[in-house]
Amino acid sequence: MIINSCGRLRNVIFCPRYSNLNAMSKKSKLKTNASKVTPPAPKEEDSAVFLDRSNNILIQVLAKPGAKQNGITGITTEGVGVQINAPPSEGEANAELVKYMASVLGLRKSDVVFDKGFKSRSKTLKIVGNITLDEVKKKISEEIESS
Repeated sequence: MIINSCGRLRNVIFCPRYSNLNAMSKKSKLKTNASKVTPPAPKEEDSAVFLDRSNNILIQVLAKPGAKQNGITGITTEGVGVQINAPPSEGEANAELVKYMASVLGLRKSDVVFDKGFKSRSKTLKIVGNITLDEVKKKISEEIESS
């Protein structure tokens, strides 16, 4: 018998401190938990246009609302710079961004959806339409050159 911190008598068999269930050391517990954690999928060359684990095309966008006209300003490792001719209030710029990116890629508006960043300037768009990664990169590059 053992007296616990509350002053009650406890049987040794039921005490978690002396139980065989908790016989594993803290280091071995950490090792088993660490092996279950999967590292994030590497982006292709750390570009702004890449495939996720489910082979969906993702585009990181750095939105610049309130511009005079819609256009792609450039592409960096952080994202595709897109200026939008809509104010950043009540989701107007987001709707215009989806509409513009769909027209650049030659897709329907329903084929371009938000993945992250609905309220941020740094956004991630998911392309669910029938288009390849190389075609997306090519069309974005063509839009940059035509601007």
